[in-house]
Amino acid sequence: MKEPLWKKLTPGSVILEPGSSAKFKTGSWRSMRPRWIEENCIQCLFCWIYCPDMSVIVEDGKRKDFNYDYCKGCGICALECPGKKGNKAIVMEKEGN
Repeated sequence: MKEPLWKKLTPGSVILEPGSSAKFKTGSWRSMRPRWIEENCIQCLFCWIYCPDMSVIVEDGKRKDFNYDYCKGCGICALECPGKKGNKAIVMEKEGN
């Protein structure tokens, strides 16, 4: 049986299966999307620490990309990013740019 999309869930629905959130691609909720500027990244991993959706991909201890299937575009990663010499490594852009 195919899992329902989140848009088809009625408000107040109860999801009875624990750990099923991975089945629901919530990235379509966002209106803004983070863009990573690799040359400004100091690999502090603050974006990974603060991301409430675990949407920052880290491999071998280094930040690699975003998982846009689950990123809701909250902008916390961009807010917490110190960047290199004051130049942010994450900026928020309108979705679709």
